[in-house]
Amino acid sequence: MNLRAWVGRAVDEISWWQRDFGEVAPHPDAVISDADFAASFEELIDRLRDTYPFHHPRYLGQLIKPPHPAAVVGYLATMLLNPNNHALDGGPSTTELEREAVRWLAVMLGMPDALGHLTSSGTAANLEGLFVARETRPGTAIAHSAQAHYSHARNCHLLGVRSVPVPVDRVGRMDLGRLESLLGKENIGTVVLTAGTTSLGAVDQVDEVLELRRRHGFRIHVDAACGGFFALIADDSPDGVTAAPFRAIAECDSVVVDPHKHGLQPYGCGAVLFADPSVARFYRHDSPATYYSSQEPHLGEISLECSRSGAAAAALWLTLRLLPPTPEGLGRVLRAGRRAALRWSELLAESPVLTAYQRPELDIVTVLPAAADMSTVDQRSMRMLHDGMRQERGVYLAALEVAGADLRARGHQVRHDVPHARILRSVLLKPEHEHWIERCHGEIEDLARRAAE
Repeated sequence: MNLRAWVGRAVDEISWWQRDFGEVAPHPDAVISDADFAASFEELIDRLRDTYPFHHPRYLGQLIKPPHPAAVVGYLATMLLNPNNHALDGGPSTTELEREAVRWLAVMLGMPDALGHLTSSGTAANLEGLFVARETRPGTAIAHSAQAHYSHARNCHLLGVRSVPVPVDRVGRMDLGRLESLLGKENIGTVVLTAGTTSLGAVDQVDEVLELRRRHGFRIHVDAACGGFFALIADDSPDGVTAAPFRAIAECDSVVVDPHKHGLQPYGCGAVLFADPSVARFYRHDSPATYYSSQEPHLGEISLECSRSGAAAAALWLTLRLLPPTPEGLGRVLRAGRRAALRWSELLAESPVLTAYQRPELDIVTVLPAAADMSTVDQRSMRMLHDGMRQERGVYLAALEVAGADLRARGHQVRHDVPHARILRSVLLKPEHEHWIERCHGEIEDLARRAAE
């Protein structure tokens, strides 16, 4: 699609609609001339160049990519109106767009009747999930994987709830034996499971924890901010992912997913879903200046956040209207990244200078340079990371700190002369990585060779 043309069309369409209400001359105190604007705009563009090429397959570092052009057009068109999805009178059309988009997400995760809404981030969405957990099971602790996102412990602190970290197994998933042991000793009301850790892309065994819930009666909150959209390719196929954990999400109490990751959205778009719509009672509050335009529930009545972007809802709706959250729609985009991760694993298995830390479960690939001891692994990893970013057309990587025991558990024969080492972590978030991964691998091997000189 021609992004430039459709952005222009969006500006024209919104301007024509606004003029139907009568011409309004801008107030002179807010008017900026093109000449005055030009200098500051040029400065902005110049300063924006001081960043990394998130759009390009050479960037493999973090869970960052530009939004889909459909999301850009949807967001910009709606931003000209600036609706607020807190209340229906603040965003009547975008409220309905949000409800439709959230229903599509709920169906994707097997929870068609869930209560849910968009949030400003996955962290805010998880805060809401843990807030409802606290209200549902007052006085109990919340358990989460030791490799769950750091915001869970922080959110527990904010909510005044005790958090209990659970050790992980040899591939970074929650150790269910240790969880069961803790359940017998601690007063745990909610267990947080992660469907795709941000460090390794590890997926906790949601399906197996359901049996523990039957015996112990706790709630399950799934943090699928990073990996939730992989439900679209959770089919046990060669270029898919393991089905059972993702299918089991349908039987959990709440789940979070981040459209600003694999949902192709700009930042400012998370989502939380609750299997039991009656948890809306925990959000109940009074606002004499709001909620008067309709007897229908307003989204602000089921959200901890007040002002909420209607533009984010419109962007997500338009994207999912064009690339529906189905295996044949958005699933094709995720499958391309998954194939890239699997292909890189094959290349790493044959490399004389690089080794895969472990086999990827999703699209996050972790790599370490060949070295005799951990301090050398650390030094070479950091040199590769920095050298890659310094090159004119470099390869952009990220780092992950691991312990000696982590390396040993995965069969890496490296002398533990220091307790921790940084290795390289990459996310093949862009479908274009499928066609670039062999070239990127070769350039990363070159970085490893130079780091060993």
